[in-house]
Amino acid sequence: MPVITITSEIGYKDFLIGAIKGRILTLNPSFNIIDITHHLTPFHYLEAAYICKGALTHFPPGSFHLILSNLFHTPPKQLLVAKVGHQIIGIADNGLISMIFEESSYQVYSISLPSTENVTVLSCITRWIEVFNQLLNGSNLEEVGILTDSYKKNEPVIPLKGPNYLEGNVLFIDQFQNLVINITQKTFEEVRNGRNFKIIFKRNETINKISSNYADVQEGEKLAMFNAAGYLEIAVNKGKGASLFGLQTQHNLSSLDSPVSNSRMFYQMVRIIFE
Repeated sequence: MPVITITSEIGYKDFLIGAIKGRILTLNPSFNIIDITHHLTPFHYLEAAYICKGALTHFPPGSFHLILSNLFHTPPKQLLVAKVGHQIIGIADNGLISMIFEESSYQVYSISLPSTENVTVLSCITRWIEVFNQLLNGSNLEEVGILTDSYKKNEPVIPLKGPNYLEGNVLFIDQFQNLVINITQKTFEEVRNGRNFKIIFKRNETINKISSNYADVQEGEKLAMFNAAGYLEIAVNKGKGASLFGLQTQHNLSSLDSPVSNSRMFYQMVRIIFE
């Protein structure tokens, strides 16, 4: 039974997620449909990239994935199917793919749009599932799409770093108000090089150790840890870190063409000093 995941910003308020699943099962009743989330913050590419990157790598080889974030960023001219390792991803040509798989080797194929004048979410789903079915029936990607480098690419927002510091941004705030920072454990250890450190954020709050879990500190105390996705997380044990520290992440639809634009998208900073 092939696995197919769906990640979207659609929510559950209307019929669309149900219709998408119905269309998938109509075209291939054997698909095992897995929901990653349907509550991505609309048009928030950094959040979408973080969620997809954290989830999709854990699925077995041969899985298929639909990423339905800002599908109609511009009038679509093509759909994309990407191969990342042994995973197949259907995604819009909106720049998100380069942010999700920034450090991975991947191939991108251009897939023709549905042969209708009115391109809709459901017609795009139909087209992707047609391609996925061809792959399941033994076709290769070169037979169903055109290998291409002509697709939109957005640069990921990476931390600033120097010999003695790292400066990162708030990428994501979860439902517990824990703050995920765009500093990975790998980058942290490379710059740290065995030295002591001090994490500094709003109101001159500081943390000088890395915890292994939330219970490493007393209730109500702040902590820093690396989460399951390998990113730095600032939290309060059984508290609301984002509200307590006044940290937030903001985004604006008009900034999508330039995700790192300081004038249109602001991410509050977290600084690490190494001594």
